Amino acid sequence: MTIAFGPLGLGAASIGNLYREVDDARARGALDAAWDGGIRYFDTAPHYGLGLSERRLGDFLRDKPRDDYIVSTKVGRLLEPNPAFAGGRDLAQGFDVPDDVLRRFDASAEGIRRSLEESLERLALDRVDILYLHDPDAYDLEWGLRDGLPALAALRDEGLVEAIGIGVNDSAVATRAVVEGDLDLVMIAGRYTLLEQTAAEDLLPACAARGVRVVAAAPFNSGLLATSGPRADATYNYGEAPAEVIERASAIARVCAAFGVELPAAALQFPLRHPAVTTVVVGTANPASISENIARISAPIPDELWAVLADRGLVADPSTSTSQHS
Repeated sequence: MTIAFGPLGLGAASIGNLYREVDDARARGALDAAWDGGIRYFDTAPHYGLGLSERRLGDFLRDKPRDDYIVSTKVGRLLEPNPAFAGGRDLAQGFDVPDDVLRRFDASAEGIRRSLEESLERLALDRVDILYLHDPDAYDLEWGLRDGLPALAALRDEGLVEAIGIGVNDSAVATRAVVEGDLDLVMIAGRYTLLEQTAAEDLLPACAARGVRVVAAAPFNSGLLATSGPRADATYNYGEAPAEVIERASAIARVCAAFGVELPAAALQFPLRHPAVTTVVVGTANPASISENIARISAPIPDELWAVLADRGLVADPSTSTSQHS
């Protein structure tokens, strides 16, 4: 696999109206801020806004040289017309868009090929660089691993995509996919962060042993690490943050403050300290936040900060990890 990542990528769920409606101008502004700041990796999915994210990303990339950026999208959820559509919204799935289409899980070779073809149409592209099997554990994990992973490998063998992987929130599921499949990448959301390193116990060693590269998504754990002082009403893993989790985040924040480091900067840089992690992906539709994150990914952080966090049992010992993102 020859794909060369930068340290930071943009997750495009937010421009698919994740949690709230975003108008076209603001979505374009977010993408402009990412591009102008040097971000060249964009991750999307049919799931994000029932295709809205892919369409907006495709519109943005239309005038960009194709070899200058990396696009990943996902398969496993087909979008089909909703026969019961009556003007409702997709809020139950977290997106403020009309629910005029439905998601249907399909891990068959035919379904995955169809999903890719429909994504290419929405993106107005002739190829994507990376294809992930998306959340099979939310539907039918065994079907996804048994049929979906070989179907992805077949598309790669045909030259229709350069790299394949799985995109999930569960490190045990991702580890199974790495062991049972023939993957190039894993996108793991929220399981290898400054706050939580469960992926270090199973997934990261498996990836290192097999040469599978890791894309660390959701480094802010749904917002808890996105500000220098974690708020009492902060969200964690898409829900209300438990008090003990807020206290742990606050303890990490106090160490960062003692070194004059922003908590979000440490949160962005921490995953890259592991040699298996190749890039970090953050999603937001706020242009100012994107510019801040671009600055944070290269902000100076003394090695002593990581050592203090490890000594206090707040993070896994970083002494065996070195920065690597290529």
